[in-house]
Amino acid sequence: MTSNSTEKPIFQGEEIKSLIPQRSPIIMVDTFYEATEESCKTGLTIISDNIFCEDGTLLETGLIEHIAQSASAFAGYTALKNEQPTPIGFIGEVKKFQLTALPKSGDRLITEIKILSEIMNVSLLTAETFLGNDCIATCQMKIFIQESKE
Repeated sequence: MTSNSTEKPIFQGEEIKSLIPQRSPIIMVDTFYEATEESCKTGLTIISDNIFCEDGTLLETGLIEHIAQSASAFAGYTALKNEQPTPIGFIGEVKKFQLTALPKSGDRLITEIKILSEIMNVSLLTAETFLGNDCIATCQMKIFIQESKE
């Protein structure tokens, strides 16, 4: 996958709600571009009234939440493909978070998620978030998936 995608999104706008459990005002993914068995690409356009923005700048916590919701969208997409309910996940750990820039209102983020391993209800992943051709954030994250009650 590359940081810039000209492909037609698989899900965008309100359709994202079928992949993630979050609802307004905390939705931090607005586009789901592509997926393989172990990776996906998502997007987010920063808007000035984003709950994680301060003075028109997306805060570090907003980038972390965007990455977590990108992983959630990937899990939701996989569940949808397998005709299962959308899972609910929780951030268990963020490691090796590196940030080189904070995006501004109007900026478009593209995030690539790669699943490194899945053991029981825990996924270990890496993430890279791009602003144009520049990678502005990277991390490893553990996500705990809540078991379905169904």
